[in-house]
Amino acid sequence: MATTAIKEEAVHRDAGLAREIGVWSFAATIINVVVGGGIFAAPAALAGSVGAWAPFALLACGIAMGAIVLCCAEAGSRVPSSGGTYAYVEAAFGRGPGFVCGMMLWLSCVLAAGGIAAAFADAIVALYPVGPAGVQRVVLIVAVMMLVTGINLRGAREGARFAGVMTVVKLVPLLVFVGVGAFWIDPQNLKPTGEVDPGSFGAAIILSIFTFSGMETMLSASGEVSRPEKTVPRALMLAMAGVLLLYIAIQTVAQGLLGPQLATAKEPLAQALGVVHPALIPLIAVGAAISRGAWLGSDVLGAPRILFAFARDGFLPVALGQVNDRTQVPTAAILTHATIGTALALAGEFTWLVLLSALATAPIYIGACLAAVKLRREDVQLIGPAFRVPGLGIASAVGVLSMIALIALGQPNEIIGLFAAIGLSTLLYFLRR
Repeated sequence: MATTAIKEEAVHRDAGLAREIGVWSFAATIINVVVGGGIFAAPAALAGSVGAWAPFALLACGIAMGAIVLCCAEAGSRVPSSGGTYAYVEAAFGRGPGFVCGMMLWLSCVLAAGGIAAAFADAIVALYPVGPAGVQRVVLIVAVMMLVTGINLRGAREGARFAGVMTVVKLVPLLVFVGVGAFWIDPQNLKPTGEVDPGSFGAAIILSIFTFSGMETMLSASGEVSRPEKTVPRALMLAMAGVLLLYIAIQTVAQGLLGPQLATAKEPLAQALGVVHPALIPLIAVGAAISRGAWLGSDVLGAPRILFAFARDGFLPVALGQVNDRTQVPTAAILTHATIGTALALAGEFTWLVLLSALATAPIYIGACLAAVKLRREDVQLIGPAFRVPGLGIASAVGVLSMIALIALGQPNEIIGLFAAIGLSTLLYFLRR
């Protein structure tokens, strides 16, 4: 696809949208969508795989994800258009691969939205039961989805501002956990014991990657980012570096407080902080619930832009590609995504929805890594001078190989489901043509 044609398509796709999201707002929304409820449970699973070696597994994961982040940073500076990774892959390899990537991206987002909304409601019901649990669960799911949808319907700036505020709120209990718990660490608990077989260490790295995914959701709102050729790479690298440091700190403190007990803890952060004082346990429990609700705010800000981009490109009904004249947001796309996410939350459970979502990110990241190399080779720059990553070829290879490893470590039925979804998306593309 010639650069001129790519520019014309991007201009058409983003027409009517307001570029109002700056570096700090964009970084905050990325942190919000990456630091979800999973970090409140992940330390136990990591400790169960590799014990006190878990912080090193997180660091290794950070290298793998860092390679993907660098590829997305360069690709995002070259093609800062609605749809994010869908737009990168389409610009590099054409409409067919772009459509498949976009379908996997939206599928990942909507499955995660359903899973997180379900987990949010289940956590509140467990903490504060009021009346029949089933009824309370339905009310909570519908209420939280209506809240975040209503905010995002008011405008991209309002959606980003809400996500930014909620990011601060959700980080408070995690920072309290690290800041307070660090003074109660038992150094003996941090000493790795025994050997860890490569399979367990590899599984821990893959598990860590699940907790780092999510940036692709917010990249879908790149069509509403101000000075995107600079804002996208800066915000992306700032956010993901902060997330890596936070995760390593959380894992280290949890291990230092609980030691071998961390591997079997059902609520690891709450139980770890209980070592300091039992009165601190509710802080983490409430923080986990707020974290999940806040995550939905960023999802409803970013993910509907995939449907919007699809509609602008002729793959979905025209109504989904229309922008509200007053709020300058794709109203129909937002309502459609939120409605499907709500239905999934009401019908499903957190575990299987989020697991399917996490595995679906692998081909998205592979596509983004390969697209970054192709876009540089063809010198695609839609707005201004692109951000250039030193050693982009190496970063792309590391990202692709790490995602292939993630797929290989999935269960057979999950791998079959992943390739079935890719095959179905390919079929839909040819049928739609």
